[in-house]
Amino acid sequence: MNNTNDLYNRWLAQPDLDDAVKAELVSIAGDSDAVTDRFYRDLEFGTGGLRGVIGAGSNRMNVYTVARASQGLADYLNRRFSAPSAVIGYDSRPAQKGSHRPRQPP
Repeated sequence: MNNTNDLYNRWLAQPDLDDAVKAELVSIAGDSDAVTDRFYRDLEFGTGGLRGVIGAGSNRMNVYTVARASQGLADYLNRRFSAPSAVIGYDSRPAQKGSHRPRQPP
């Protein structure tokens, strides 16, 4: 899905969307630049790990992008190793408190 507005609407339509994420998405309704910036790509995992601006959207650091990356790592490890294990830390910035709770990405 390459259409940023479709992705924005898909996130906003999730019935169990985190209240803070929903509030941020509602606050940018009609602002095409803000929607595009948050949804024009997925946040990438680089040599420094998964890093980015905290906020709502697929191009932001939030509980959903962390869950997606964590699931991707788990899938990879399960394919490659018979008894894999991993340690995953969490973001210590104040806005991320509680981000270690499992979440389903939109």
